[in-house]
Amino acid sequence: MELPLLKDIVIILGLSVVIILLFQRFKLPEILGFLITGVIAGPNGLNIINASHEVELLSEIGIIFLLFVIGIEFSLKGLVSIKNTVIWGGLMQVIGTIAFTFFGAYYLFGLSYQTSIFLGFLLALSSTAIVLKMLQEKGEITSPHGRVTVAILIFQDIIVVLMMLLTPLLANQSESPIKELGILFLKLAAILVVLFALGKYVIPTLFKLVVKSKSRELFILTTVVICFATAWMTSVVGLSLALGAFFAGLIISESDYSHQATANILPFREIFISFFFVSVGMLLDLNFFFHHLFSIHLLALAVIILKIAVVIITVIILKYPARTVLITSLSLFQVGEFAFLLSAKGMEYKLLSDNIYQHFLAISIISMGATPFIIKYSSAITDYFLRIPVPAKVRYRLRELTKNRAKNNNIEETSYHDHIVIIGYGLNGKNVAKAAKTAKIPYIIVDLDAEAVKEGQLNNEPMIYGDAADETILKHIHVHEARVVVVAISSPETTKKIVQSVREYSKTTYIIVRTRYVSEIEGNLKLGADEVIPEEFETSIEIFTRVLKKYLVPQDEIQIFINSIRSDNYDMLRSMSSFDKSNIQLSLPDMEIATLSVQQGNNQIIGKSINESNFRKNFGVTVLAIKRGGKNISDISPETIIKQDDVLYVFGRPDHILKINSLLKFN
Repeated sequence: MELPLLKDIVIILGLSVVIILLFQRFKLPEILGFLITGVIAGPNGLNIINASHEVELLSEIGIIFLLFVIGIEFSLKGLVSIKNTVIWGGLMQVIGTIAFTFFGAYYLFGLSYQTSIFLGFLLALSSTAIVLKMLQEKGEITSPHGRVTVAILIFQDIIVVLMMLLTPLLANQSESPIKELGILFLKLAAILVVLFALGKYVIPTLFKLVVKSKSRELFILTTVVICFATAWMTSVVGLSLALGAFFAGLIISESDYSHQATANILPFREIFISFFFVSVGMLLDLNFFFHHLFSIHLLALAVIILKIAVVIITVIILKYPARTVLITSLSLFQVGEFAFLLSAKGMEYKLLSDNIYQHFLAISIISMGATPFIIKYSSAITDYFLRIPVPAKVRYRLRELTKNRAKNNNIEETSYHDHIVIIGYGLNGKNVAKAAKTAKIPYIIVDLDAEAVKEGQLNNEPMIYGDAADETILKHIHVHEARVVVVAISSPETTKKIVQSVREYSKTTYIIVRTRYVSEIEGNLKLGADEVIPEEFETSIEIFTRVLKKYLVPQDEIQIFINSIRSDNYDMLRSMSSFDKSNIQLSLPDMEIATLSVQQGNNQIIGKSINESNFRKNFGVTVLAIKRGGKNISDISPETIIKQDDVLYVFGRPDHILKINSLLKFN
């Protein structure tokens, strides 16, 4: 039995692969490739797609997954903290765009006031799908301009419901719009109450039961069911599917399992969202486009300038800094996907003629196609405009507008940098965390065991539930900015998978792996581990000792940490001397960097310059830097004098370092 939809899916995905490969060769955005695929394969192109309606349904699923992931990443706390931006920013942007569009369409082009207002509805909406995808790829969702952009987009996604209700009123085809609107708000309030109850009492309990089963398939299924059920619930009362998916994401964002839920949903989102962009491209009439090429591009430029101007005014009124103002405006200039849904209503009620509709489609696709390029270079464009000389009085007024912006517009984000990532909260993971806390080194712990995560949270540890082999989790914990990653889990195969994922994501992070047997060393080293410590010879003391060495902590302080751990009755096994170092591939054999404390004593070093003590010849080590009085001295010369209480960073053979360390102690 032949399935027409299956054939069309193969054609769409196959053509997309070819076009996107070509686009990547010329470093063009993937989104533009999907739009071109739709134009080529659609009814106005080669007409090789038959099930266009089914493709549109698949695109709806993509929008649902997109808004679901955004809801998870944004969180209820984040949404409440920018409620003023959502309400007032979104309201000003929408009303401002409608007003300017009405003026242009009614007075300049002579369109009816109903059509002019409806065109304002369409142009007021920006592309949630494209903008949020680009912000996610750039990691700017929680940046100042990212938060303002998301806030305005959320308002647009909500207000589109009101626009759909007002459309029959504009066409004089609604019997009682006020009554219908009142009923809708009552339904929305009821749904919010139900969702609050589910989020507080039902969903956390459900996820706990699912996680205890340790079934990845069940976890994915539960996440998808919650997403689709909430979307369906909102659609039943007349709201959009996407808004329901966003609500579902917000609910899950407050749980301990939000990051893993995101990681599981992303592959589905990437597949289905591609159908959305393809379906948009399929709507364009190429003959009309080429016959009206000049007018279409002129109008597209006018729409882009109009939307940028409205957003600039809006964000300035909200008292955000100039940089946030400009980057936000360069993110919201396009026409959005919900405008296509609304335009179908306009055609149904004859608010749009075929000519206006095709102009709208062409302008929308041009603005969408330009979006990836402009967002990609938005920072550079903003920097250019900020360098343009501005009169002192104007600059002063702009600073006055932004400096008193309300504090509740800020969201405090935990920023990890130069930290330790600890994977696994077993005995070794706890030991490393204890050492890191003692040394005041920032760290974060990842575990896929719900009970371990709960235990860590009770101990006020920075815990993340998730699979450390997943790129989404690695991105969230900023593994590319970590100095050290410690893999301390019991599964050999999972360990190798994590090592490979971490190394593919970050080439510079130092990876230390704890394994059970010596036979596992070679495989982990080949996958990218820097050090592999087998339990047969090493202990968790050795793990955190090596971590502290990477941070150049003085050896005396390391010994204090070790004594502290032992005083807490942590049972350690053997010392470093029993470890077969031939299994570790070192870039500089028998050489190391050490940190030595200079104490008072009768020696030939204190109070003398490096040249006078003939440091290199007499002791066989090189002084790389000196820490003195809380300051680092990196410009070392032969005349540099070594003083009491200095901390020396030296390079040399271990036996030479031990010898000079003994000279720096009290006699």
